[in-house]
Amino acid sequence: RGFPGRMGGASRPSGAGLPGQNGAGLPGQVAPAGSRAGQRRAGMVQRDPGMAQRDPGPAAGAGAAEVRLSRRRWAVLVLFSSYSLCNAFQWIQYGSVNSIFVRFYGVSAFAIDWLSMSYMLAYIPLLFPVAWLLDRKGLRLIALAGAALNALGAWVKLGSLKPYLFPVTVLGQVICSLAQVFILGMPSHIASVWFGSHEVSTACSVAVFGNQLGIALGFLVPPVLVPNEEDVEMLAYHISIMFFMTAGVATALFILVIIVFKEKPPHPPSRAQALIQSRPTEEYSYVQSILRLFRNFNFLLLMVTYGLNTGCFYALSTLLTRMVLSRYPGQEVNAGRIGLTIVLSGMAGALISGFWLDRTKTYKQTTLVVYIMSLVGMIVFTFTLNLGHLWIVFVTAGSLGFFMTGYLPLGFEFAAELTYPESEGTSSGLLNVSAQIFGIAFTISQGQIMDNFDTTSGNLFLCSFLFLGAIMTAFIKADLRRQKANLDNEQT
Repeated sequence: RGFPGRMGGASRPSGAGLPGQNGAGLPGQVAPAGSRAGQRRAGMVQRDPGMAQRDPGPAAGAGAAEVRLSRRRWAVLVLFSSYSLCNAFQWIQYGSVNSIFVRFYGVSAFAIDWLSMSYMLAYIPLLFPVAWLLDRKGLRLIALAGAALNALGAWVKLGSLKPYLFPVTVLGQVICSLAQVFILGMPSHIASVWFGSHEVSTACSVAVFGNQLGIALGFLVPPVLVPNEEDVEMLAYHISIMFFMTAGVATALFILVIIVFKEKPPHPPSRAQALIQSRPTEEYSYVQSILRLFRNFNFLLLMVTYGLNTGCFYALSTLLTRMVLSRYPGQEVNAGRIGLTIVLSGMAGALISGFWLDRTKTYKQTTLVVYIMSLVGMIVFTFTLNLGHLWIVFVTAGSLGFFMTGYLPLGFEFAAELTYPESEGTSSGLLNVSAQIFGIAFTISQGQIMDNFDTTSGNLFLCSFLFLGAIMTAFIKADLRRQKANLDNEQT
């Protein structure tokens, strides 16, 4: 659950000047000054002073831009992960105790499912307006808006502690769903703007890690804080504790965003980012950037396959409690723990994937293997859910989560490679639109299949689409443009 756009003041190129091109007058053309080892120790791209006289245009100083990592980058990353965590927690907090909220508000299970699906639905129409805002106003405003809406939604929910106030809790959840439009696609964008080429995939994984940890806590905490009480007044009291805690944390994080979050570091963290920031702003056209992405066949394949995989994850997360309770009645707490197991193992998978990509740069191979293993994990989970042994479900769910959730940062980073020098927020945003569309379709369809047939049929429905996605992933060509840009400029 990216959105398009770019960092304020960081312009994007038009179709010309793709990575690897070092023609005259482009920022990537630099002359060696001293030994290459000396350049690396200096941590900057150097330039022959005479060249500046021959090339006095707007890009003249780009080659001399100092490449340096900011110590603030980790604070920005952890803060983003934290308010992303809080927003993801609010996404799943109703679904993990679905039956309790059904009884408290006197509505159908489908109505409670829509509290989670509102996140997916809100993202689709709001992606492009938020992208325009990011393009015009920059990264800091987007961070402030995301954290502020997240806190506002949490406080609105505190006004829904009576059974007849279901519309108020819907309003609070809709506000939180607006916040996630400002949050969901930012991991690859923040990683590229703040982190060096040797750590960008790891940073993206850590950013995704926060969102997944929020989902994990959303499975774990609500069943503990909101026990299945018969007394409505006591149930309202337990729900109020959960809502108060969430609102307090969300407000504290918003205050920290105001204090800590900056637009960009003082110096570009990589040569690829220096090239992007050096281009004149007037060269960038957001509409043309979108059109170029839709002409990129490899990216279109990735967009569909990412949507299929992540849409299956959304459907599984939303309907997991119903799946488990259909086979193990009265096991609400263990259903939440199974969801926690899926997400925690997926967080480990995401971090391992990030480390692996930073060291090997094998984007295509890693993505394909993880996709195939997601399919295998889903098949095994489907046929072990009915065995009557909860410990087996914990094991198979953990294996599924390791690969299915671990795939999320892989998709963001592979898209950034395939689409450079376009904005990482643009590519991530389109991936997330695909995920929301498939997520809504899969959640509704699987829910109907489970109601009219059984849980196994619903899970086999998801398996069929994961199989299709694995085949399509095999046809994606590994055109790693961002890596080529970094290597070409380092050699120059």
